[in-house]
Amino acid sequence: MTQMEFLSGLQEALASDLDARSVQEQMAYYRSYISGELAKGRTEEDIMNELGDPWVIARSIIDMQESTAETYESVNEYDGYRKQEEYGSNSAYGRTGGRVYSFGFDTWWKKLLLVLGILGVLMVVGAVIGGIFSLLAPLILPILVVILVIRLIGGRGRR
Repeated sequence: MTQMEFLSGLQEALASDLDARSVQEQMAYYRSYISGELAKGRTEEDIMNELGDPWVIARSIIDMQESTAETYESVNEYDGYRKQEEYGSNSAYGRTGGRVYSFGFDTWWKKLLLVLGILGVLMVVGAVIGGIFSLLAPLILPILVVILVIRLIGGRGRR
């Protein structure tokens, strides 16, 4: 696949689900990325193989835009004076080509899962410490008894 085939396929796939501004932003990003990689000396074939199918990329972009829109809608439920348009597109986040992952704990079940996870980790740590103590107790207790007896005997001999 050539650069032109990739870009036209991407544009066609994006145009069906995104507004014109978002499509242009994505196209500009991928043109810039490809140009930068070509300037580094990479072959067009290597770059196209790395990027893969433009339809898959388009689906990922569309899904990301939809999930971003859902996030903005939930923010707007709690913050009535802000408008969704204020948040803009991906460029508001300073997109540099990487993926942005969010670990939001916005629902009750995510918070519950986090608390249960923390409790689970604490229980495992407690079990490990308890296990170590139960393994060492048969060794440490006799040693402590011997030390106590020696001190008691040694203390009587000095008087």
